[in-house]
Amino acid sequence: MADKRFAVLIDSDNISAKYVECILDEMTKYGVITYRRIYGDWTSKQTNKWKKELLENSITPIQQFSNTAWKNSTDSALIIDAMDILYTGNVDGFCIVSSDSDFTRLASRLRESGMNVIGMGEEKTPRSFRAACNVFTILEVLLNQNEDELMEEGLAAKADSEEVSLVDAEKAGEVHSIEKNHGVIEEQLIKNYISSIITENENRGKNTVLAEIGNRLVKKYSDFDVRNYGYSFLSKFIEEMGCFELLKDGKLVSVRIKDNRISKEELDEFIINCVKTNKKNGIELATLGQKVHGNFDTFEVKDYGYATFAKFIQSISQLEIKINRAKKKIVCMSKFI
Repeated sequence: MADKRFAVLIDSDNISAKYVECILDEMTKYGVITYRRIYGDWTSKQTNKWKKELLENSITPIQQFSNTAWKNSTDSALIIDAMDILYTGNVDGFCIVSSDSDFTRLASRLRESGMNVIGMGEEKTPRSFRAACNVFTILEVLLNQNEDELMEEGLAAKADSEEVSLVDAEKAGEVHSIEKNHGVIEEQLIKNYISSIITENENRGKNTVLAEIGNRLVKKYSDFDVRNYGYSFLSKFIEEMGCFELLKDGKLVSVRIKDNRISKEELDEFIINCVKTNKKNGIELATLGQKVHGNFDTFEVKDYGYATFAKFIQSISQLEIKINRAKKKIVCMSKFI
């Protein structure tokens, strides 16, 4: 099967030259780069750092004069070129490298035409542009990964000739420490989504394979990348969440939820006592939920087969849910006990 062909279009106004090798290396995962173009005002001193990189990496500079102060004409040139390339039919996808939300509509339009759109930008890139791409990669993560690899190679080479002191190793760790990424998806959201995938498959009587989780995470969160969390492999990332276990059958790896559930009896007893404490007045459903989560930090209603906390409460025969005058849900002891 032939490699997919991509056009890499770079906005020099929003991207530093230090990322160029990371960008091109990352694109080898997706296919062959047939167009390498970068847009900017090459008469400006700000683009001087790019000029060496253009020659060494065979990137074609597209001149776009800044005719008006504070107006970014580079965006228009990149967008027009992207549409021209689209209509030639010579590529299977685009890589748009920018941290600017102005390319959100372009990414959406290219996807509507059946193109695979890879977005790359810095951590400051707005969520709108990230979501418009099939896949979005944070450039700082790629750069840190390359630096870590170089550091490890340097330490390994040094170890061959002499023993690396603990002080050296600590200094290397300090120099190459990765700052916390901003704008990445919260790990708890990832965890909840993986749980829902597994539960959905279990309801259909099928196992959940690791590859399916990876594919669905990227489809839901275009900027999901395990490297954002300091991991190289999805399997290790999921395994260290602590609530899932991986089962290997030859080359096939499946994922299931660990049974760390608190017993239903213990939960029922705690909830009933909370309601009894409030006597006839009962307790607001939301407040009760907070109490349960505060006392049992691993509690998730989905682990017990319920979609909502209200449904979980209704499963306890001693309790009932009423609506008060303020239209709030109140949990009370059942009159039929």
